[in-house]
Formats: sequence, C-alpha cells, structure tokens
Amino acid sequence: MVECEYRRTCLSYLGGIARENGMTAVQIGGIEDHIHVLLNAPPSMAPSKAVQLLKGGASKWIHETFSNMRDFAWQDGFSAFTVSTSAVPDVTKYIRNQREHHRTTTFQEEYLRFLKRHGVKYDERYVWG
Repeated sequence: MVECEYRRTCLSYLGGIARENGMTAVQIGGIEDHIHVLLNAPPSMAPSKAVQLLKGGASKWIHETFSNMRDFAWQDGFSAFTVSTSAVPDVTKYIRNQREHHRTTTFQEEYLRFLKRHGVKYDERYVWG
C-alpha cells in the first residue's frame, strides 16, 4: 500500500476509479502491505478486469501526482471472493478495522487460515508472488 500520508487520498481515489467504471466501492481500507476493497461490480465485468482498472488507474495517478512515489507498484496478483448481501455489514466492519485487526495477526497468517477454512486449494510457492 502507499505510504501512510498518502493512504487516505489513494483509497478515496480508488473509490472514484470504481465509480468511473460502473462499480460501487462499498468499503475500501488497508494498511502498509495490502488493501481490501468491497466492491459491487456489474455481473458482466470479470473480477480481473475490475482489479486491472483499480490498480492501473491508481498506479497512473500515484506516479503522476507524487514525485517521490515514481517507484510505486502493486504486487502482480490479487484475490477475489464473493460476499453474500447478509455478510456486507461484517465485511465492511472488518475492512474498516484493518489496522487494529493486524496488530495481533499478520495478513499472511490470516490469509492462509482463510483459504484453509474455506477449502481453497493453493500452492504456497505461488501465493505471495
């Protein structure tokens, strides 16, 4: 993720990119090493396309806006999961409380635990890029 002083502006900008591309950013939040985006996207839009629009648009803006961030780059990969409407309040709260949550559990620990709990097969050689 972007340096702390730019984080809030960047997260807001991601919301604007979503709007410009027919998506609704329900909640966006993150810490230094990752972000979470709860997004409503048109059913015809592949998750990879949504992520491409967000990451590409934000990278371009960061490079053009912050001269000291010219080396900024997102990681190559991403994860996308569907969320039922009934889970939206809990997911929104989770995203909003990232900093507090990750004081006790690293993102890596939490992510692997999530994959295991939901029976997602993975090869750890490819999980972190």
